[in-house]
Amino acid sequence: MPSKSMKDRANNQIWVRAELKENERRVAIVPKDAETLIKAGYDITVERSSQRCIDVSEYEAVGCKITEEASWHNAPKDAFILGVKELPEGESDLIHRHIYFGHVYKDQPGWEHTLGRFVKGDGTLYDLECLVDESNRRIAAFGYWAGYAGAAVAVKVWCGQKQAAVPALSEVSAYPNVDALIAELSTTLKTIGEKPNMIVIGALGRTGSGATDLGLALGMDITKWDMAETASGGPFPEIQQHSIFVNCILADKDCPRFVTGEDIKTADRRLSVIADVSCDPESAYNPIPIYNKATKFDDPTVAVIEGDNPLDVTAIDHLPSMLPLESSEDYSRQLMTALIDLKEPEAGIWGRALEEYNRNIARL
Repeated sequence: MPSKSMKDRANNQIWVRAELKENERRVAIVPKDAETLIKAGYDITVERSSQRCIDVSEYEAVGCKITEEASWHNAPKDAFILGVKELPEGESDLIHRHIYFGHVYKDQPGWEHTLGRFVKGDGTLYDLECLVDESNRRIAAFGYWAGYAGAAVAVKVWCGQKQAAVPALSEVSAYPNVDALIAELSTTLKTIGEKPNMIVIGALGRTGSGATDLGLALGMDITKWDMAETASGGPFPEIQQHSIFVNCILADKDCPRFVTGEDIKTADRRLSVIADVSCDPESAYNPIPIYNKATKFDDPTVAVIEGDNPLDVTAIDHLPSMLPLESSEDYSRQLMTALIDLKEPEAGIWGRALEEYNRNIARL
């Protein structure tokens, strides 16, 4: 546990780091919200970035200080280092208070090493996934746009299958806006002359609503399942009768197995694309244990079954980067609920995230 009380530290410095993960174009806070924080007394530094969807000049225009890419190592020790995805791998001790999606609380590979770096450096992780209100509901999530983009990638894979492409989809790229994405998909579906049907599990959540809205925008037939429909624990043969299955349920020890190796052996399988938006294939709780690695923008599919009746899985863990501007603006708006109170990092939303961090480092 960090030895120095955070009550003795200055709590008004936010350092927005550049994302170094390939194709990660999102940012946790957009310029207009940074300006609000500056007016509230925060000191904000923004790193230059070669891939961020918003130019650094827009941050400079609202009063942010600008610094070089990947220079957060040299930030004042009191600074909160704000990012989206994981830190680069390394051995150095982590001395700062970091805010990002850590992916280290579910026994993912390397979790002990990452948390150990924080302990050795007397740093702290405020995991974005653990920023919750009094009722334990997350106050900010990229879920809607993850679901929207995940369903869109699934449709692209399905179209590739119908067009006999091998692989069905070779790469995914970012779009300037939602309208451009929908226009492209609509044109492709019109060329093919038919549309897939889709089942969304977790349809009542943010992610599921995004996946559903993508399907509705394309005029697809959608089956919406949530906790009531999966309470039996499976098996779920109905999934096999849909062209596309979009999983929007986070993996945990109580999560059913939705699609297993045995399920896909059915002779009348229609299922040909699975979009695992929750994307936790290396977890012991993976609800789709027919694949074991995440996919990437430049390698978006895992071919589970090849041939005349294929089955591809797509599981990209930063899907909202497909629509980086909309997803960043939406997330930043939500995150402001917490950021405006960052001067009290041991109370409220931040205090609960700190408790979760301390609980997990106690496991080391």
